[in-house]
Amino acid sequence: MNIQGLDYNTSRETLLMPEYGREIQKMVDHAVSLPDRDERLRCARAIVRLMETKVPHLRDNADYEQTLWDHLYLMSHKQLDIEWPYDVSGAEKIHTKPAPMPLPQGAIRQRHYGRLVEQLLEKLKQMPEGEERDELVRLTANQMKRDLATWGHGSIDDEKVADDLARFTDGVIQLDLGSFRFEKVAPVVEEVKKSRKRR
Repeated sequence: MNIQGLDYNTSRETLLMPEYGREIQKMVDHAVSLPDRDERLRCARAIVRLMETKVPHLRDNADYEQTLWDHLYLMSHKQLDIEWPYDVSGAEKIHTKPAPMPLPQGAIRQRHYGRLVEQLLEKLKQMPEGEERDELVRLTANQMKRDLATWGHGSIDDEKVADDLARFTDGVIQLDLGSFRFEKVAPVVEEVKKSRKRR
C-alpha cells in the first residue's frame, strides 16, 4: 500500500548504528558536509555528547569514550575529516563477528549423566586413595543421583548409582551402600495439566 505523504522507516536508508536513531545519523551527515574543519570538530564533540545520552550503559566500560568516537567514525561512513581525539583505526572490529565455537566432539556413554560426570569418573579412575578421592566420590555419586532423578525418568535408585560408579570406573570405585549416605533428592514429578470441565 502506497499512501501519498507518509514516510516510513522501511523506505529510508538503513541505519548503520540503529541504537542512536535517525536524528543522530542526520547530525553526523550534517557534520560531514560542513566546510570548516574546526566547525566539524565542534559539531562532532556535540554529537558524541548526545550519543552518550542515547546509550548510557556504555559509561560502565572503561573505554566508553573511545567506543563513542569509533561509532561516530563508522556512522560517518569514514568520511568525517577531523582531528580525531582517539585512534579510530580499529573501529571496524565492532562489526566483525566472532568465530563460531566448536561443538564438543565424541559420544557420551550415558547421556543422562552428561560429559562432566564422565570426566569426573575418568579422574576418579586415576586418583590415589585418600580423603580427596573420597570427597570427590561423594560429590560425584550425589550428582549422579540428581541427574538420574532429573533425566533418568524419575529413577533414583541408590544401587543403580553404585553399579554405574563401579562400571564406569572399571571397578576402581566401589560404594558400600551400608555406610555411604546419599543426600536427599526429591523425585521430579511432571505437572499434569488438569482439564477444566465446562459447567
